[in-house]
Amino acid sequence: MKIVDIRATTVTMPLEAPLRHSNGAHWGRFVRTIVEVETDDGLIGLGEMGGGGESAELAFRGLKSYLVGHDPFALEALRFKICNPTASLYNNRTQLHAAVEFACLDLIGQHLGVPVYQLLGGKLRDVVPFASYLFFRYADPATGEGEVRTPEQLVAHARELKAAHGFRSHKLKGGVFPPVYELECYRALAAALDGDSFRYDPNGALSVEESIHFGKAIADLRNDYYEDPTWGLNGLRRVRSMVDIPLATNTVVVNFEQLAANVLDLAVDVILLDTTFWGGIRPCLKAAGVCETFQLGVAVHSSGELGIQLATMLHLGAVLPNLTFAADAHYHHLRDDIIRGGKLAYRDGAIAVPDGPGLGVTLDREKLREYAELYRELGGYPYDRDPGRPGWYALVPNDRWADPLDAVAPKLG
Repeated sequence: MKIVDIRATTVTMPLEAPLRHSNGAHWGRFVRTIVEVETDDGLIGLGEMGGGGESAELAFRGLKSYLVGHDPFALEALRFKICNPTASLYNNRTQLHAAVEFACLDLIGQHLGVPVYQLLGGKLRDVVPFASYLFFRYADPATGEGEVRTPEQLVAHARELKAAHGFRSHKLKGGVFPPVYELECYRALAAALDGDSFRYDPNGALSVEESIHFGKAIADLRNDYYEDPTWGLNGLRRVRSMVDIPLATNTVVVNFEQLAANVLDLAVDVILLDTTFWGGIRPCLKAAGVCETFQLGVAVHSSGELGIQLATMLHLGAVLPNLTFAADAHYHHLRDDIIRGGKLAYRDGAIAVPDGPGLGVTLDREKLREYAELYRELGGYPYDRDPGRPGWYALVPNDRWADPLDAVAPKLG
């Protein structure tokens, strides 16, 4: 089996409402690049990468000369072909490699007639539990619905998600409003969903001192962990020395050098493994083995997935013996998906691990065309800008907070 072609298609997927975060917003949609790797026996493996557009499609097209003739089974050779560490000083291809690795694992599984989890050591669980992923949101401009800005709106939204999907762990994406206001929101959430567990993630927007203050103010709650309150390993190390909550990161431990630094001088307790940021499913599995050795926690992280990357998260979650936290997923914010059969279903706060060959999902060609056309119509959006605050940009640490009294509903380009 040899690779004969690689194709990339950028799509945009509508969300229920625009999602706000510390650096800006998702402007009512996600932009993703769908990758197809074809072999000489007619099989097509699927991959997915966040972001995209013409530049991503061109980048994947540029890998064709690296891949044509390559055996999808030769995954370590693939890693060095694309991500040689010294060459990567000039060409950081980690996320490109991730999408191609997904596709190669999909191809291997299809060729052998087994699910990807069998290639990774066999599944330890049939379903992967997920946390709700709660954002402050603008109202959908088309309907005027979906705003999450006040504690009351946040609690109502969390209750709706729990009733619909069965979540028992809840993550609040913060870093939007002043920390004292977000503290009020977080505590209201915990009071309303008594017995559940919680996690707060301001994407590194707080100063070290504000992080310590916030962490002490929530220490009495049932926290899974405190995610990226401030930026950098040294900042997190200072926070960890003062706060009695496990710290987690998906931003400053995303490769093996950073993982080694964290092991040698502990800054975070829980490593959030993202199959894109780490460069594939297999690097996440290797990192989880290091974490198991040094008794660090792990969880599966979300970077805005459609069904293909969600499948990679499910196969990863299925095989990790040390997966003790619910995974993240933006998935419930999506209005649709590009996989056949539509969105994968939550049941009792979990999603079943696909059992079909390979990743266990297939493309819906009509949906792929529909959302590729929508991308061509709408184009991309600036992830690090806020449509409700023209000209604004965040500092690190930030002090340019949004006004929680401002009920603006911005128009989206």
